[in-house]
Amino acid sequence: MNKIKFSVVGFGRIGQRHSKIIHEYKDSELVSIVDTNPDQLELSDSLDLTPQKFTDIETFVAADANQSDVVCIATPNGFHTEYAIQLMKAGYHVVIEKPMGLSAESCENVLSTMIETGKQAFVVKQNRYSPPSKWLKEVIDQKIIGEVLMVQTNCYWNRDERYYSTSKWRGTRDLDGGALFTQFSHFIDLLYWVFGDIKNVNAVIKNFTHPNLKDFDDSGLAQFEFINGGIGSLNYSTSCWGQNMESSITVVGTKGSLKVGGQYMNEIEYCHIENYEMPELPETNPPNDYGPYKGSAANHHYVIENVVNALQGKESVTTNVFEGMKVVGFIDKIYRAGGFIK
Repeated sequence: MNKIKFSVVGFGRIGQRHSKIIHEYKDSELVSIVDTNPDQLELSDSLDLTPQKFTDIETFVAADANQSDVVCIATPNGFHTEYAIQLMKAGYHVVIEKPMGLSAESCENVLSTMIETGKQAFVVKQNRYSPPSKWLKEVIDQKIIGEVLMVQTNCYWNRDERYYSTSKWRGTRDLDGGALFTQFSHFIDLLYWVFGDIKNVNAVIKNFTHPNLKDFDDSGLAQFEFINGGIGSLNYSTSCWGQNMESSITVVGTKGSLKVGGQYMNEIEYCHIENYEMPELPETNPPNDYGPYKGSAANHHYVIENVVNALQGKESVTTNVFEGMKVVGFIDKIYRAGGFIK
C-alpha cells in the first residue's frame, strides 16, 4: 500500500518526536511541519528531517492542497480542539496530542466535526501500550482479581522553574490547563480505560510551590466512586523536589491485590491474587527524556503505527475521540469538585 503522508503542527519536543517517528517508520512519510516560531522549524535540520516548513496553518493548508493525509497536532493544549476542527474541515485526518482538549464542550465539537466531515481523529494516549498497563487491563476485565473494591492512584512528580521557564504557555490556565491535563492525563486515561467513569466526586486542589502561576494547580486529592463499582482516590503533585518520584495504581479486589508502580507506572510492585501466577512481562520502554525532567513512556511509535494501520483498514483505533472526550470529562469532574473550574 502507499505510505500514509503526515504533517505536524507544533514543532516543540513532542512535535519533533512525532516528526522523527513518522520519518523513520516504513509506512509513513513526513511532508510538512508548521510552527509559529521560525527558529523552531530550523531544528528539523539537526534531526536530519527535510520537510516543507510553514509558520501558520492557513498557509500550510493552501500550499499542501491535501497532499498530506494526516496532521498531528502537537501545539500548546489550548489550541488542540480549535486546530483539530479547522484541519478536519480542510479535509485532513488528525492526531491530537494529550489532552484532547481543555473542556468537554470543545471535545464535543471535535466529535461533531468528525461526524460531519467523515474524517478520523486519533487521540494520543501512549501509556496504554506499556506492558504493565495492558496487564492491568486484562486482570480487571477478566475479573482475575474479582470485583474491584478500592483503587488508589498516586502521581508525585517534579515540575519546577526548569520546566515552566522554557515556554510562556506552560502554567497558563488557557493554554496549559492544569497539572491533571498536562502532566497526569495519561494516568487518568488509564483509570478511565481500566475502571470506567466516576461519580460522587470530592476534591481539594492547591498551589503550594508555584506562586508565580496564576489560577493554577500543582497538587490535589480526589475521592470518588466508579460507576462500574468500587471506590477510588487520586493524589497528585508536581511539587516533589528535584525529580519525579512515583506514578502508581494500587487495586484491592475480592480475590487479591496489586500495585503497578515505579516512577511512570512501569513495573509491577506487588501482585497477590488467588490461584494466579504472575506472568513475566516484556520490558517497558524508558520515559521520554526532556533533560532536567522526564515524562511518560516513549511509546509514540505505537501511536503512529496505529494511525497508519487504522487508515489502511488493518486494525481499529486505539484511542478514539469518545474516549479522549471522556478523559477530559473525568478531569473536569475533579477540578469542578475542587473549585478549580467553576
